[in-house]
Amino acid sequence: MRDRDEQGRARNARPRDAYGRPLPHGAAGEPTMPDGLSISPAKAVAEAQRLLDADRPFHAHEVLEAVWKSAPEAERELWRGLAQVAVGLTHVRRGNPKGAQALLTRAADRIASFEPGPYGLDVAGVARDARRLATRIEHEDLAPDAELGLRLTR
Repeated sequence: MRDRDEQGRARNARPRDAYGRPLPHGAAGEPTMPDGLSISPAKAVAEAQRLLDADRPFHAHEVLEAVWKSAPEAERELWRGLAQVAVGLTHVRRGNPKGAQALLTRAADRIASFEPGPYGLDVAGVARDARRLATRIEHEDLAPDAELGLRLTR
């Protein structure tokens, strides 16, 4: 049964590992982003890149998702796609190549139309790298600890 808040909304209070997998209650886990995170797009880009560089794509996804949920309508699909890129990287780390390939391809398609990217985002570069990674997954046995090296900015 999932944890719920006072309003009955699902909340997962269980600790998480470095790649966002739930751990048993009481286990030591990695800190996650707070529910209702409010962060500016520019700060989110910097924080998401810091997390990607630290090999924490699940946590980067949480930051990008927070902006997606609060972004102006015209930018929502961009942020949704960036969050999907981070989830695709999370699937690589969790050893789920099919899920990774599907999300990376879908994310690249979703963000491609947002070039030139706002907030210093290298949208074309992210889309290109996500597609390259999806192709690598399709054609080689990509190990969960493979070098991913995705950059969000120029």
